[in-house]
Amino acid sequence: MAEAGIPNHSVGFSPTAQAKVVLLGSSGEEGSLSFFRSLNLEHVSPALLKGRGISPLSASPGWKDEVALLALMRRWFFARKPDAGFVLTDFPATLLQAKVFDEWLETRGEALSAVLAGPGAPEALVEYYGTLGLLPEAAVPAQS
Repeated sequence: MAEAGIPNHSVGFSPTAQAKVVLLGSSGEEGSLSFFRSLNLEHVSPALLKGRGISPLSASPGWKDEVALLALMRRWFFARKPDAGFVLTDFPATLLQAKVFDEWLETRGEALSAVLAGPGAPEALVEYYGTLGLLPEAAVPAQS
């Protein structure tokens, strides 16, 4: 059962699951992350990887930073064991990043278990993952 204010993400997961989850928007709040940590899933974000000194991303946005971000995340993705689960926050942040990430998953014969969208989730990503059937129905915008 979920604590007050913390969504219950346990549906479809078990302690032995090697779930691969993407949290969009501000769904990476501490309550959500603590649930996934209880499943022994690695929490990964570009900020955490940068903080470990893995990549020298600058503070100024630009296409060079986009390339550096993709290189950083690619290094992490292909260095991990294929069966290792993870919770990914702050990536993908754009539709381009989502499509590149999907190619990486396909290359390794892997698939995301779920995508959860919180407040501030980019609409293009919510729509993209909704079309792929990875978002809960309530999070997918109605098609006109």
